[in-house]
Amino acid sequence: MQDEATLNVKKQQETVTGMSLYFRLLGYVKPSLGYFILSVFGYILYSSMQPALAALLKHIVDVVSNDKVVEGRSLIPLAILGVFFIRGIGTFLGSYCMAKVANNVVFDLRTSMFNKMVTLPSSYFNSMPSGRLLAKLTYDTEQVVDSVTQAVQVILREGLSVIGLLGYMLFINWRLSLLFLFVIPFIGLVVRYASKRFRKLSLKIQNAMGSVTDVASEAIKGHEVIKIFGGNEYETKRFHKTAQENRHSQLKMELTKALNVPIIQFIIALSLALLIWLALDPAISASMSAGDFVAFIGAAGMLSKPMRQLTSVNSILQKGIAAAQSIFAFLDLDSEKDTGSKTADRLKGDISWKGLTFRYPKMEKNALSDVTLTLPAGKKLALVGRSGSGKSTLANLIPRFYDVDDGCLFIDNENINDYTLRDLRKNIALVNQQVVLFNGTIQDNIAYGGLRDVSREEVVEAAKAANAWDFIQELELGLDTLVGENGVLLSGGQRQRLAIARAILKNSPILILDEATSALDTESERAIQQALDKLMENRTTIAIAHRLSTIENADIIAVVDHGEIVEQGSHRELLALNGAYAKLHNQQFSDVAE
Repeated sequence: MQDEATLNVKKQQETVTGMSLYFRLLGYVKPSLGYFILSVFGYILYSSMQPALAALLKHIVDVVSNDKVVEGRSLIPLAILGVFFIRGIGTFLGSYCMAKVANNVVFDLRTSMFNKMVTLPSSYFNSMPSGRLLAKLTYDTEQVVDSVTQAVQVILREGLSVIGLLGYMLFINWRLSLLFLFVIPFIGLVVRYASKRFRKLSLKIQNAMGSVTDVASEAIKGHEVIKIFGGNEYETKRFHKTAQENRHSQLKMELTKALNVPIIQFIIALSLALLIWLALDPAISASMSAGDFVAFIGAAGMLSKPMRQLTSVNSILQKGIAAAQSIFAFLDLDSEKDTGSKTADRLKGDISWKGLTFRYPKMEKNALSDVTLTLPAGKKLALVGRSGSGKSTLANLIPRFYDVDDGCLFIDNENINDYTLRDLRKNIALVNQQVVLFNGTIQDNIAYGGLRDVSREEVVEAAKAANAWDFIQELELGLDTLVGENGVLLSGGQRQRLAIARAILKNSPILILDEATSALDTESERAIQQALDKLMENRTTIAIAHRLSTIENADIIAVVDHGEIVEQGSHRELLALNGAYAKLHNQQFSDVAE
C-alpha cells in the first residue's frame, strides 16, 4: 500500500511538472498577447460556422420537406457563401496571427537561451559538448514552438468546434447527445497512456539529436585530421550509430501516434454508430422533424474530424513539454557568480597568490596546491613547466574563469572576488595559445567587443605593433577582409598576430600571454617579441612559455610542477640553483643544438 501511495505521489508530481512547464512556456506568448487574442477571435469565427453549417442543413431539409423551395432558393446559396466567407476570415486571422506568435516565441526563446549561455561559467562549457548546445538552440526550440502554437491552434480551432457542435446537438436532442459523455473516460485513458510514452520517447529523441549534432560538429572541425588519419570509416560508423538511435526513437514515436489515432477514432466511431442506431429508433425520432434529424446526424458526423485532431495533437504537446524541460533546465542554470561590488576603472596590477588551492569540477586531484606567489605591478612573471603542470590554471584564475576553492588571490591588495566581473576583466588582456577569431572582418576581430568604438587609425597602429599590418595590406580588402570561422582563411601565425593586436589595442594594465608566440616563424617571433617587450613595459604580465628563450628577461620565473611552485626567481638565480629550471633549460637547449 505504501509503495502504491508513493507511486501515486510521483505520478501527481509528473503531472504537475508537465502542466507547470507548459504554463511557463505559455508565458512567452505574453509579449504577443494582441496577436494571440486576434488568433482566438479568428478561431471562434471559424468554429461558430461548424454548427451554422448543421443549422443550414436543417433549414434546407425543412424547406424541401415543406415545399418552400422557391422562398429559400436565393437565401440558401447566399447563406452558404456567408458561412464560408466568415470561416475564411476566421482561418486567416487564426493562422496568420498564430504564426506571428510562433515567430516571436522562437525569437524570445533563442535570445533568452543565448543570453544565458554567454553568462554561464567556464566549467559548463568544459563539460557540455558544443553540438548538444546547438541542438538545444535549434531542435528543442522548434519542438517547443510547435507545442505552443500548432498545438494551441488545434486545441482552439477544433476544441471550439467540438463545443459548438455538441452544444447544437444538445439543443436538438439532449438525451441522445449525452451518449458522447460516456466515451470521454475511455478516450482519456488512451490519451493518458500515450502522453507518458510520447514524453519518454521525446526525451530520447532530444538526446539522440544532441548526439547527432555532437558527431557532426566534431567531424566538421576535425575534417583534416579525419582525412590524414583515415578516420572516414570510423566517423561514418559513429554518425550512423547516433542517426540510427534517433531513427529508432522516431519510429517508436510514430508507432505510438499511429496506434493512438485509430484507437480513438474507433471509440468515436462506435459512439457515433450507437448514436445513429438510437436516433433511428421511431420512439426517439418521432419528436424530431426531418430537418432536426438530418442536422443532428450531420453535426455528429462533423464531430469526428475535430475530435481526431484533438487527440492527435497530444504527441506535439508532449514533444514540446519534453523540450521545454530541457530548455528551462538550461535557462535555470546558475550564471557566473558576480558577488563583487568594488569597481576599478584602471588597476595598478599588483597580484599575489596566497595559499591558493584549486580543483576542477568533477576532478579528484587538485590542479593547484598551496600556491604562494607575489607579482608586483609592472613586472613580468613567466610560468614554465611540463604540460599539465597547472601553468594555464594559475593564469586563468586571474580573470575568474573559475573561482578559487581555498586560499586567496589578490589584485592591488583586494580579493578578486570583491571586484565586479566587468571591472576586473576590463583590466585584463588575454592572448590564448589556441587563438579565437570570429567569423567577421579583420577590423571586427581586432576591435572586438568593448573595443568596437576605437578609431580605424588605432586599429592600424595596433596591427603594426603586432607585426600584422604587412600581411593585412597585402589582402585585397585589407582590414575589411573576412577571416572565416575561427580565422580558417588565415595562417596560424597570422591568426596569432591578430590576437596579439587585439591585446595591444585593449591596453590593459594586466596582460596574460599563453604561448603567445608559439605559432610564429623565427623572423615573425623576433618582431613580435620586440612589440611584446614594448607592450609589457609598465604592465603586469603573466607569460606562459614553452620556449625558455622567450622569457629569459622575465622579472620572476616560476617553475610549476604537479600544481605546485617548486622554484621561483630570475633566470640567473634559477640556473645557479641547478634545479628543475636548469634541467628544463639544459634539456631544451641541448635539443636545439642537436
